[in-house]
Amino acid sequence: MNLINGLPTHILLVHFVVVLVPLTALALVVCAIRPGVARRMGVVLPLLALVTLVSVPLTTHAGEWLEEHVDSDALVRRHAELGDGLLPWAGGLFVLAVFVWWAARRTAPSGSGASPDTGMSAVPVRITAVVLSLALAGGAVVDVYRIGDSGAKAAWHDGFSHSATGGHGDDD
Repeated sequence: MNLINGLPTHILLVHFVVVLVPLTALALVVCAIRPGVARRMGVVLPLLALVTLVSVPLTTHAGEWLEEHVDSDALVRRHAELGDGLLPWAGGLFVLAVFVWWAARRTAPSGSGASPDTGMSAVPVRITAVVLSLALAGGAVVDVYRIGDSGAKAAWHDGFSHSATGGHGDDD
């Protein structure tokens, strides 16, 4: 399915990626820093990361179809090259989200009387999870920005006039 209601699927799916990657990145960082939040979110964190992961190849596949149906130029090629690099970031977010969720589940809440498991209670594990979450989140969000910026430039570099054309509001 490469067209939806006459529009290329890529230009519709890209909005999911633009929202889901930063949202997943933010949720991951918060849950890594605050295991209690991860416990309250439950399975939502890894499910959000899974939906994000699945949306990336769907969007890039639709983008490859669109690339074959537009005039090729350096901006389109640059956008396609950058887009191909997002999947590893989304995969990393997913893997780390599953780990943070799993580790938070294994950690007994403080004051519960239960002995804490080895999950997120170990300081080195928590520090590592936080640092990796910050690095992955930052890299993924920057990559989405770079891809989106290159896509906007490819789509709009010759698609508008720098001066108003008088198309709206001139009949007053």
